[in-house]
Amino acid sequence: MHARSCRIFLAVLAAILLVPAGWAQQFEQVVKMSTTTSTENSGLLGYLLPLFEAETGLKVQVIAVGTGKALELAKNGDVDLTLVHARAAEDKFVAEGYGVDRRDVMHNDFIIVGPKNDPAGVRKAGKDVLKGLQKIVDSNSRFISRGDNSGTDQKEQELWKQLGAKPSGSAYVAAGLGMGEVLNMAAQMQAYTLTDRATYLAYRAKTGLAILLEGDARMLNPYGIIAVNPERHKHARYKAAMRLIDWMTSPQGQQKIALFTIDDQQVFFPANEGSR
Repeated sequence: MHARSCRIFLAVLAAILLVPAGWAQQFEQVVKMSTTTSTENSGLLGYLLPLFEAETGLKVQVIAVGTGKALELAKNGDVDLTLVHARAAEDKFVAEGYGVDRRDVMHNDFIIVGPKNDPAGVRKAGKDVLKGLQKIVDSNSRFISRGDNSGTDQKEQELWKQLGAKPSGSAYVAAGLGMGEVLNMAAQMQAYTLTDRATYLAYRAKTGLAILLEGDARMLNPYGIIAVNPERHKHARYKAAMRLIDWMTSPQGQQKIALFTIDDQQVFFPANEGSR
């Protein structure tokens, strides 16, 4: 009877010990990534990540916010890697020891969109983004800003600073929202806004906004991917993060980025331009 009780006890103990181990193994298969709303709203991640997950068995949990918040989540160790588009902020994040192994992934571009009738006359500025913004200021037309310290917001504020002017009073609305929501607001309020091209195309049908200015070299929008420093946050899944980073920047991943289209239009261009 004593031996039988011992066997039962050992069996129960083994079962107790094995359950957390199973949970831990399953938990390790999830990698958390903070990223910008543009990569999510455009549908790019919905296209890319299932391909990566099928190939590796890893699952990617995405937290889509503005670049500032995405970097803050990574800084706090709440995610394992981050995919963002604000190079100065990215370099600062790495220099301060929060991120490692930053790599260029892709780029697209920013555009100014607004009502089709273009009351401010932004189209007349050609490709010069500062002239286009000046027309918005001079006409006291309404402009909707992300206002959320995202990569788009940082680019917008940089352009206003270069211009030395900005819409005032009720003509300038800092929404504190993601790009898709800001596009919807601009449509409802018949206002102008700065947006990445990919999100605009994904929302074009529902907003009816028109592209009024594009093609200025100052509107280039590069994206970088960065692993959270495991020396700063011991719990960070560095190896899993690097598998995603390696895949996104590999010839295969770069080719998949190049093949992603909206309305048959390529919207993200791989950092390795030869990956077509």
